[in-house]
Amino acid sequence: MAAAAEDAAAGAVPQPAAQVSIARRLKIGSYFLFWYLFNIVYNISNKTVLNAMGGGGWIVAWLQLALGIPYILLVWGLGIRKAPSISLNDVQKLLPVAAAHTLGHLFTVLSFGAVAISFTHVVKALEPFVNVVGSAIFLQSTFPLPVYASLIPVVAGVIMASVSEATFNWMGFLTAMGSNFAFTARNIFSKKNMNTPKGENMTPMNLYAVLTILSTVILLPFAVIAEWHVFPRAWQMAVAAMTLPKLLIWVAVSGLFFYLYNEVAFMALDSVHPITHAVGNTVKRVVIIIASVLVFKNPIDWRGWLGSSIAIGGVLLYSLVKNHYDTLAAKRRT
Repeated sequence: MAAAAEDAAAGAVPQPAAQVSIARRLKIGSYFLFWYLFNIVYNISNKTVLNAMGGGGWIVAWLQLALGIPYILLVWGLGIRKAPSISLNDVQKLLPVAAAHTLGHLFTVLSFGAVAISFTHVVKALEPFVNVVGSAIFLQSTFPLPVYASLIPVVAGVIMASVSEATFNWMGFLTAMGSNFAFTARNIFSKKNMNTPKGENMTPMNLYAVLTILSTVILLPFAVIAEWHVFPRAWQMAVAAMTLPKLLIWVAVSGLFFYLYNEVAFMALDSVHPITHAVGNTVKRVVIIIASVLVFKNPIDWRGWLGSSIAIGGVLLYSLVKNHYDTLAAKRRT
């Protein structure tokens, strides 16, 4: 693997294979650990701010994007990571991807503001289903029947969890579904432009950094138009609930950890097999749901737990089945 080769080349004296393997496992394990921890911190801080403001989320979503930019500039400025070099033409090619990314983040935050974190994550488990449908329509990409069949538990589980969800409302459900469609569109735009050059030093982490900057610019005018008349009152209500210093800290934490968890997720994806990443992503969703229930104590009855388990387990089943057929297809091509 490329990551193992980099580790071996880091020192002047070659390391034994066993030591390299252990070091690589520890590195990958740390990626997953921080991915989970950063995600939990983001979800809790985000929901805390939204609860204090009484919902909403447009300007909060923008702040979370904007607060990632100082971190990006610091990393580039200190030379920790080479800054990308892209032209205006490259930016134009990335705009559809950035716009879809913006909508995906915005709809997720709006859903968090309307319903429990656990319910948003259960509905977002439908993203593979939306992805399969979108790929078939826009990319003419079809899959074997077992792949489609593996999505049935996901749909059934989300329906069961929705029926029993105490905080259910259509705003929360539809915005969570909207995020699924937006992130599917982001994937489709990315695949269509996969072979198009987009500047220099555009590593996965730098690509995410550029998308964050573009999304911040895209969302600002719409966030101001949507909430200029209600945000001051919501902000005052939040200050009264937790004091201004605490509110600023929670907002800053949600923005920083939103960026960090996405960056670490890119590192994890770049270091492991897709199946390992799919299992990790499934476990991550379970961990976030449990953590949110413990912190916010939102009630979930046995039907909600069962539906959530079926939906999330279905996502893992879909990932395994799809990877199996992708592997077979790759072998036939070679």
